[in-house]
Amino acid sequence: MINTIISGTGSYIPERIISGNEFLNSTFYENGNKIEKENSEIVQKFSEITEIVERRYADDGELNNQIGAKAAERAIENAGIDKETLDYIIFCHNFGDVHPGSNRIDILPSLASKVKQQLGIANPDCVAYDIIFGCPGWVQGSIQADYYIKSGDAKRVLVIGAETLSRMVDPHDRDSMIFADGAGAVIFEAEESNEKRGIISHKTETHALNHGNLLIMGKGANPEEANDNSYLKMNGRKLYEFAVIQVPQVIKKAIDKAGLSAEDIDIVFVHQANGKMDTAIMKRLFKLYNIDTIPDNLVPMTISWLGNSSVATIPTLLDLVLKHQVKDYSVKKGDVAVFASVGAGMHINAFIYRF
Repeated sequence: MINTIISGTGSYIPERIISGNEFLNSTFYENGNKIEKENSEIVQKFSEITEIVERRYADDGELNNQIGAKAAERAIENAGIDKETLDYIIFCHNFGDVHPGSNRIDILPSLASKVKQQLGIANPDCVAYDIIFGCPGWVQGSIQADYYIKSGDAKRVLVIGAETLSRMVDPHDRDSMIFADGAGAVIFEAEESNEKRGIISHKTETHALNHGNLLIMGKGANPEEANDNSYLKMNGRKLYEFAVIQVPQVIKKAIDKAGLSAEDIDIVFVHQANGKMDTAIMKRLFKLYNIDTIPDNLVPMTISWLGNSSVATIPTLLDLVLKHQVKDYSVKKGDVAVFASVGAGMHINAFIYRF
């Protein structure tokens, strides 16, 4: 059979560290009114709810396609492959290239094409295109890579997740403290084997009818500033409730589709959106299997120091775990992993992977 396996990973973590102290001089608004609480209290409460202590922002000289290319170069090097043998480059993002001081979106040509150009790939059969799928973009790109490989259409696919969310947030919105920048990339490769491994199942759902407005582009919170729908906005409370209820069900469908149970899962790479939310998702997932306790060292987390970099969180987390840079976490041959995400759309997806 043909398996879709991970042959290389790479990530790019911006060097610019943004702690909670960076927001102490901010002016926050809610429903058009200035929030009168002390900013130190706002920042502390935010950290308690999300578990985010600091996040990373790209330097002014870095565009999204460039940080994506850096992660891609590292993944290609890690895989030890000739870049000309790539059949597809899939770049997953939400806002394209956004220049510092502006939130105008540049998505033409595709970021994948820009990366192909930066990598110096001449092969015209290497097809480069983008996916805009909210935070679950990288997981969906990986599912598409699996389709290409299983069909025989491709042997090697590069899937990049990169975003510069810091340039799309409203500085007067408390939710802006969640978002961060970063890039991760993974090489998926075809393997002929009698043993079924790699991506063994997947599941995706879109809940647009009643939940499509939980993450949107909207106006700034400060009523004194003239602005248009140019900021990333979310209904945090409703999004939390949606994710905690719906994400475990989608993950269970993917696990069941693989013919496995929650007890067979060794590690979970879940979108780093909110630490407490991810913990609640895992508890509810195991409850669906009538299991009351989550195993120790099941869910590696980087949100406390990297924040939420949207499509980049999972491939970055994977790269760090595989390179033994997340304390107490590693994978070995035979381990079964869940990759799962949720985000604007509202999209939820998951795939099951056997190392």
